[in-house]
Amino acid sequence: MSSMANRSVIVGGHRIAYDVLGAGEPVVLVHGTPSSSYIWRAVAPALRDAGVRVFTFDLLGYGASERPWSRAVDTSVSGQVPLLRELLDAWKLKRVHLVGHDIGGAVCQRFTIFHPRAVKSLTLVDSVSFKSWPSKRTKQQMKRGIDVLMKQPEAGHRAHMREWLLSAVYNQERFATEAVDAYLDLICGPVGQASFFQHQVAHYDPRHTAELTERLSELGAKPVQILWGENDTWQVPDWAYKLHDAIPGSSLRLLPECGHFAMEDRPDDIAAYIRSLVAANMT
Repeated sequence: MSSMANRSVIVGGHRIAYDVLGAGEPVVLVHGTPSSSYIWRAVAPALRDAGVRVFTFDLLGYGASERPWSRAVDTSVSGQVPLLRELLDAWKLKRVHLVGHDIGGAVCQRFTIFHPRAVKSLTLVDSVSFKSWPSKRTKQQMKRGIDVLMKQPEAGHRAHMREWLLSAVYNQERFATEAVDAYLDLICGPVGQASFFQHQVAHYDPRHTAELTERLSELGAKPVQILWGENDTWQVPDWAYKLHDAIPGSSLRLLPECGHFAMEDRPDDIAAYIRSLVAANMT
């Protein structure tokens, strides 16, 4: 499956690429950075086959969605929330099960707090939270300036990103053989490299999650599960425990031999846990 976003819809004046699989309870999968809906390619079909209606999409500025030319267009975590609200309207969905990974988890946290009636359950997978991001390595890179990073030699950028992406998984050999080039092709090249820094890196700002700290307890009004790679070096498990403690009634499951890109290392487990939460909350 080469893409998880083969259709398009205009929301908020921008083109968003998406796809829909199956029928049944609506589950919306929200990817993180530096990735796209492609990261759900093994999880989405498993959910579909289990009788779930799966909605995947690429965030604005990511993947096959529009990459706005103007820097005035907000592609931050906060900026993605109203677009998700409009997406649900376009899909004619009143209440959904939300699943978010990485910064997609932050989008889902904000969405659930600001639009609680639209959410049946929430699954957070290796999600950024509090002031857990960006990493020290990324902060150092950002000090060079977005304009400089956008124009650095393509070969060096691709090599750097390849190394970075490989550190997001436990099984690096399999990821290198099966998937890493698909990730790289979206964030490299004349368009991909520039838009990666403009629409993703430029918005690596922990205020989008830090300002939720006092409101995370509100998420406890929903069924919430937290899934985390035991070997995640991008968002270490300490953050999972802190998030778990902040959300009353949430469950926490650490996945062995699993890195930050949990859907690459443990897609069957991720799908199974999502199915279980959905099945228990279908009202």
